[in-house]
Amino acid sequence: MSYKDYYQVLGIGRDASAEELQKAYRRLAKKYHPDVSKEPDAEDRFKELGEAYEVLKDPEKRRLYDKWGQHWKAISEGRQPPPGSPGSSEFRFDFGDFDFGGAGGGGGSGGADFRSIFEQVFGGQRQSRPGHRRRPPPRGRPKDHETTLTLSVKAAYDGGPRDIQFVDAMTGEPKRLTVNVPGGVRSGQRIRLSGQAGGGGDLYLVVEIANGDLFRIEGDDVTTPLKVSPSEAVLGGTAPLTTLDGNVRVKIPPGSSTGRRIRLRGRGYPGKGGRRGDLFAEIQVVVPSEPTDEEKKLYAQLAEVSPFDPRD
Repeated sequence: MSYKDYYQVLGIGRDASAEELQKAYRRLAKKYHPDVSKEPDAEDRFKELGEAYEVLKDPEKRRLYDKWGQHWKAISEGRQPPPGSPGSSEFRFDFGDFDFGGAGGGGGSGGADFRSIFEQVFGGQRQSRPGHRRRPPPRGRPKDHETTLTLSVKAAYDGGPRDIQFVDAMTGEPKRLTVNVPGGVRSGQRIRLSGQAGGGGDLYLVVEIANGDLFRIEGDDVTTPLKVSPSEAVLGGTAPLTTLDGNVRVKIPPGSSTGRRIRLRGRGYPGKGGRRGDLFAEIQVVVPSEPTDEEKKLYAQLAEVSPFDPRD
């Protein structure tokens, strides 16, 4: 496996704070999430980001990674890194850190108990003596794990089965699950998957709704673009509009400029008590990028007869 610089993956310095780390991860996770990103390598980048974040957000894992680089996991499991690897020259006993139980730490019966020293360094992991059964270490409650579930506004509103990817905190390997997302979830809500974290703990998915080109959410209100032609903007009319519930036709008021918003009450996002916010259709006047000769002629005639000046 090739070495990945997790700091470079997240675009942060090695002295980045926990808050800076989280901000960088959330920003890039939104950009490269396979559900919303159009980048060709979005899925692979999203996996890399998750792997890097899972290691660096944990203070102990980050300490080991900073010292041992790609061999941090081997060290955490009590294995020795290959010779010449980062930090390997520092892998030694420092007798000054231990209490040998004898004054001066001299030899003989009053000297150092090297078996005890070995246990202190490796947490009690030592080879069993012939005929000696090693007592397994006591098992505590499995650790829970938390990861971000990024959804588009429409996906969060619809809910339903979603394929998710994350890095297993125990194995460090990518993992894929299918989870049933409740319709109308909100940013910050947590979805619990019992026993799905590494080692048998619970996996918590923290929902984060990402604004996209089609829908933007603010509170319970949702905004979506409504593209109209210059003639529709001047004369008014009706146009199709995509909403969270499907397509509808809306009335365009005459004299509408870009930025004008048309309110559709009760068509927004579900709020507390089931009451829905409003949907705002934001007008965007779109002109032809390659007008025909006839269109150019007519626009030129309009410019001659119209006293309108948008800069007044």
